Amino acid sequence: MEIKKVVVIGSGTMGSGIAAQLCNANIPVTLLDLTTEISEKARERIQKSRPPLLIDKSKINNINVGNINDNFNLVNEADWIVEAVVERIDIKHQIYEKIFKERKAGSIVSSNTSSIPISILSEKLSTEDKKDFCITHFFNPVRYMDLLEIVKSENNDFVKINSLKKFCEEDLGKGSIVCNDTPGFLGNRIGVYAMQVAMTEAFRMKLSIEEADAIFGRPMGIPKTGVFGLYDLIGIDLMADVLKSFIKELSKEDEFQEVAKEISLVKKLIETGYTGRKGKGGFYRMNKVENKKILEAINLETGEYSPTKKINIKFDKPGLQSLINRKDKYGDYAWSVISKIIKYASSLVPEITDEFNDIDEAMRLGFNWNKGPFEMLEEIGVNNFFDKIENYKGNKFLEDLAVTKNENFHGVRQKYTDIETLGKVKKTATNIDGNSSAKIYRFKDYNIVEFTTKANALDYNSMDALKKATDKPLIIINESMQFSAGVNLSYTMEFAEKGDFKSIEKFVRYFQETCKNLKYSNHPVVSAPSGLTLGGGFEVLVHSNFVASHTNIVIGLVETMVGLIPAGGGCKEMLARWLETEEAKNDPHYAPLKVFDIIGYGKTATSPVEAEPMKYLRSEDKKIMSRNSLLEVSRKILEENRDFKPPAENTFKLPGKVVKDEMIKLLDKLYNEKVILDHGMKVATELANVLSGGDTTIDKTLSEEDLFKLELNAFMTLIETKETQDRIKHTLTTGKPLIN
Repeated sequence: MEIKKVVVIGSGTMGSGIAAQLCNANIPVTLLDLTTEISEKARERIQKSRPPLLIDKSKINNINVGNINDNFNLVNEADWIVEAVVERIDIKHQIYEKIFKERKAGSIVSSNTSSIPISILSEKLSTEDKKDFCITHFFNPVRYMDLLEIVKSENNDFVKINSLKKFCEEDLGKGSIVCNDTPGFLGNRIGVYAMQVAMTEAFRMKLSIEEADAIFGRPMGIPKTGVFGLYDLIGIDLMADVLKSFIKELSKEDEFQEVAKEISLVKKLIETGYTGRKGKGGFYRMNKVENKKILEAINLETGEYSPTKKINIKFDKPGLQSLINRKDKYGDYAWSVISKIIKYASSLVPEITDEFNDIDEAMRLGFNWNKGPFEMLEEIGVNNFFDKIENYKGNKFLEDLAVTKNENFHGVRQKYTDIETLGKVKKTATNIDGNSSAKIYRFKDYNIVEFTTKANALDYNSMDALKKATDKPLIIINESMQFSAGVNLSYTMEFAEKGDFKSIEKFVRYFQETCKNLKYSNHPVVSAPSGLTLGGGFEVLVHSNFVASHTNIVIGLVETMVGLIPAGGGCKEMLARWLETEEAKNDPHYAPLKVFDIIGYGKTATSPVEAEPMKYLRSEDKKIMSRNSLLEVSRKILEENRDFKPPAENTFKLPGKVVKDEMIKLLDKLYNEKVILDHGMKVATELANVLSGGDTTIDKTLSEEDLFKLELNAFMTLIETKETQDRIKHTLTTGKPLIN
């Protein structure tokens, strides 16, 4: 079946998000609510949402709106009707009665419920209607969260369910996993259990919340928010309601019941309005002391707040084995939490899904874990796990594994999709080289480089891997959330603080050399970005011969925000792109001034549609809704370019001083209006010198190497200043740049 029209009933957060994603996929969608006014306000919220729910805001009117009284006849035209109303079964049953009377034969009807079993939702439906009814549980925000759980029942027409799965995967870009009708489905059942284990074990072992969050975070391959930070983010009161639902739905013997018990401190926080970030605070709170905002953390034993303490957990080497083998409270806590998560997840196979693999993928897609419970077990090692674990009686999965002791039990990844993904390929590819910052894989007749640092920040080792990998056609792609957040500023500051500016200069030169090597390699290079593609990350992309971009990107050159200018060829390549425009051919000042505006303000785009007008992406670059498809599309690009020949080197004719003077006039105005301050003026002046071509005139021809030198000189001038170093330190400490 084809899905050409969709109706979404309920225009709250989830209904609006689903409608927006359908709009992103160019699927005609109608959003209905009690009144048209409510639907119209929802459409306005979609238009103004941050982060943006729409890839192209100009398409907002492709979302039609109406109400369930006057416009319900539109259900008859829809191939898929999504119910996203309030979580009240009586209201849902009323809606279903209307839908199934009105819908056309064969259309799919689904609920976006996060907790109500399909058996209860469909209890009043006929056997025939049940064939076409399922749960489609999207995660919020819909555009950015990859997981979609499609909950089936024994009554379903599975051909139709698989058609819906394929549509949601290919058109909506979702990691669509079909699962059984059990409480919490896949993601929430394991994810909420993991949170509760992490919390209750912290109470039991008398850890501070900072200590617990420091372990139940990046060291375990889980987002840095930690458990207590995540509780505050979600809402402590909301989490209490979620737990009540699990307590009600699960059997009394389920291990979840033990960790879901009410905690007196949590109850007190809710009663006193400390419900998390939306309330007066939660486990963490902001307090004002002597006109200064101070982040405070609660003491789990006394309930008193005190300033947060930075927990510095030193590791001999990264990885779960090293973490759980520590002979201290952190190692004990990590093992207790991880082992319980593995035991619980494995006890639910095949109850919640036939494929244990799906649980791992649900945690990756829905909770942004680097590895799911079974991949954690694989990394720890089967024999190591059973040497440490005490009781797993009654857990058939672990009992069987204890007999075979098969270290390779996990097998292939991402069984839920037929797409040849990076996750699948890495299991069979040859790991031919790499270092602490990047891995190089050989698969068939091409290479893959995957960055492996925090936020995939780039350093000397990253460049080393890129340079080595160009001996074959190359795809630069990552499984983690970000393509690259840019150059590793901590790495740069280590040299700056020692006054070792020669090492910084050497690194920047090597960065430039590597980027140039990507562009002019004898083999084609494809970058496949998703997530943050900023600064140096963009410079890697812009020197690639081809791009296959996910629609969820944040892309741009943001170096001026930390008092620097792009020095890996970003200025050079942006000039080259803008010099190709008709306006630039008629006005030699046009391109330098345009790029000055874009880089000077650190402008970014949040989708390919926004990126093209700024020339961050080109019209010929591929734009893909499904992140899983990035590797397949990149491979196809390589196959279509077997006769690849590297491009000719760019040359530049730039106006020099005359356009630089124009730029300085603009800066003087901003300075006098106090829009920029002294150091902002210095940074922008250095940028102006680069983009104008330095000491040149319009009749002279500059090479790429000339532009590289201008970038390097400006970068080195700025990195040696105390003001830029202070800006970088501030950004590294707070995660936010100093303005002006």
